[in-house]
Amino acid sequence: MTTLALDHAPARPVSMKRLFGPERGLAALGLLLLALLLPTLFAGIVDGRMTNDVSVWSKPVKFQFALAVYVLTLAFFARWLPAGTQDKSWYRIYIGAVIGAIILETVWLMGAAVNGVPAHFNRTPVGEAIYMAMGGFAVLLTSASAVYAWQIGRNRDTGLPPVLKESIVVGLALVLPLTVITAGTMSSFDGHWVGGVRSDAAGLAIFGWARDGGDLRVAHFFSTHAMHFLPAAGLVSLAVFGRDERRPIRVAIVLFVALVAFTFVQALSGRPFLAFIG
Repeated sequence: MTTLALDHAPARPVSMKRLFGPERGLAALGLLLLALLLPTLFAGIVDGRMTNDVSVWSKPVKFQFALAVYVLTLAFFARWLPAGTQDKSWYRIYIGAVIGAIILETVWLMGAAVNGVPAHFNRTPVGEAIYMAMGGFAVLLTSASAVYAWQIGRNRDTGLPPVLKESIVVGLALVLPLTVITAGTMSSFDGHWVGGVRSDAAGLAIFGWARDGGDLRVAHFFSTHAMHFLPAAGLVSLAVFGRDERRPIRVAIVLFVALVAFTFVQALSGRPFLAFIG
């Protein structure tokens, strides 16, 4: 296996230290969230309580997996931060706050499931207060992608091919603004549905997206995964067009933002995503 820097070094066995050595805090949190999936999935099997017609443990499972992927991706990208970044006090304080926000989000999701109440769109006074606080924590943890984009973008010694570096930086940079727009709009609604039956029981396989009306989670999903889709496009562009040709990845960036905009407007119009699947 070669590194993303494509330095043609001899292949070496992949280890956790090689993958996540520069940012052990985020890596440890990601692995903890993955380990937490096992008892959460078990709870969903033995606990028959429902919310929105699906298991009360469905949301904790989805968020644990999504947050694990998020922090493990950041931990992987940490290798391209400027040298010494992890040793700076501002960075340690900031990443500590991000980790704390993710832990609090996870605790609340698990606590809501234990009590059999919705973690989101819980219109009780206490639920509203916690929801607002969790929204602030969500912005904080999502901002880590923007901080990484800024730091990697200013680092001239990444060793990355220009096209791949641009795809990583832009992918990371887009996560925060796109997510704030899509998730912020969703939080102002009384749920993620726009039209259709207010139930997750008959949603699209795996994702659970509504098939009989709009679902704001679609645009939110693509927004949060800009940090994965665009670097993947960068790898394809690198293989096909070479390290210095940036026009293809810039076209991909425009098309990706257009996809987010399309699915966002589609949901607001009350139309389901991939309605022909069913």
